[in-house]
Amino acid sequence: MKSRQRFLFSCLLLGACAALLSAADAPPADPEGPAAKEQRLAWFRHDKFGLFIHWGLYAIPAGYWKGERSPGIGEWVMNRMKIPVAEYEQLATQFNPVQFDADAWAQLAQDAGMKYVVITSKHHDGFALFKSAASRYNVVDATPFKRDIIKELAAACAKRGLRFGVYYSQSQDWHERGGAGNDWDFPSNAAKDKDGSFDGYLKTKVEPQLRELLTNYGPICLIWFDTPQLMRDDNQQYRGKALTDMVRALQPTTLIDGRLGTVGDYQSTGDNVVPPKASDDPFEVPATLNQTWGYRSDDHNWKSPGEMIFKLVDIVSKGGNYLLNVGPMANGVIPQPSQDNLRQVGAWLKVNGEAIYGAGRSPFGEEFGDYAGNLKDRAGKPVFLGFNDWRCTTKPGKFYFTLFKIERDGPLAVFTLPNFKNKISSVYALADAKRSPLELKTAADGRRFVNPDRWVNDSIGTVLVVEIEGTKIER
Repeated sequence: MKSRQRFLFSCLLLGACAALLSAADAPPADPEGPAAKEQRLAWFRHDKFGLFIHWGLYAIPAGYWKGERSPGIGEWVMNRMKIPVAEYEQLATQFNPVQFDADAWAQLAQDAGMKYVVITSKHHDGFALFKSAASRYNVVDATPFKRDIIKELAAACAKRGLRFGVYYSQSQDWHERGGAGNDWDFPSNAAKDKDGSFDGYLKTKVEPQLRELLTNYGPICLIWFDTPQLMRDDNQQYRGKALTDMVRALQPTTLIDGRLGTVGDYQSTGDNVVPPKASDDPFEVPATLNQTWGYRSDDHNWKSPGEMIFKLVDIVSKGGNYLLNVGPMANGVIPQPSQDNLRQVGAWLKVNGEAIYGAGRSPFGEEFGDYAGNLKDRAGKPVFLGFNDWRCTTKPGKFYFTLFKIERDGPLAVFTLPNFKNKISSVYALADAKRSPLELKTAADGRRFVNPDRWVNDSIGTVLVVEIEGTKIER
């Protein structure tokens, strides 16, 4: 080998060795990269439907204080009525929900077709539904009940194969001097992010309690943080990093919602806010069964099973999850209308769940509606005018069209499919166990339609399955 060739060969060999050594010494791939996030989200994208539970001391006053009606939602009674900490604390001595049955709650979630459960482990009033060494203001140490509700519910969910998550109010804590939100007991003459009291509260209560939740209650599918006040200091330094780091260290697969003050694993929309359009980014709509989250004795404005099913299908067709709330009474019983309506949703899902669980969003969009040209809301933004006739969810080679428009004088006469060119191999009603094919016709304009003379029309929502050739839509 000539000297120049030997030199080039040596250089190449040394370069290759250096590359190998560099690769061996290089740090592992970022665990917070897109692949790790998608792996965490796999169950979330599949399950679609969860039970939210708001329960705590606020169930005792149930929207009233000393005979006066508290405005707004039930769990905010302490804030709305400016109840002093010393007075509100006395509710703990009355909290003895002897009719609480974790198995019954988990069974309700299962009967409703829900796949995960999220409960308020500590709401804004600062009271914890679990045994905590960080604060005696908890259900075991401060009440005559003396049972760890989080532990019992986690076990009941595990027994039924339901995923279990916890809501935790990290910023607002009206019981603590350093927590945000209580300006009647603790006048904010100095901003909490300047005097150090908020940071002290995070260190002495929030971080220890989060550690307890992540170590004492088995797998936690998600942490539902809320209201991110003060989560950035005056220098815009993010205070939540210690919390996210703890979650990733103790339970790496646990999801973090979008209300901690930074981007989480998925977006949590506003309360009861359904986005107008579809998205590929994961999101969850937290919603109430009536007007409140925590129990109010005077709120009987229950959503019907039909309303809940439409919202579920609508949200899934847009790529999201539906987290639907119940507010148990102080005795531990979930109000009967909540139970009855949820079980009707579950009955529909037993027949039509194939169109929901593991289903992808609509590839169309025309069914959602559009923004009005001249009509604007109070903020001056165009108003979205929604259509409610049908929604579409998908799986490879299948469209699931859920039809909601039922003619007053008889069955739905015709359903015109969106405009796509894939060959259709079969059309049938999902509720038809025999999957008898429905006749597909073509209109003069080339649009295909179904004349449903044999399907069973369901006023709550009828699902048509359209099987196509190919996995991509041809437009």
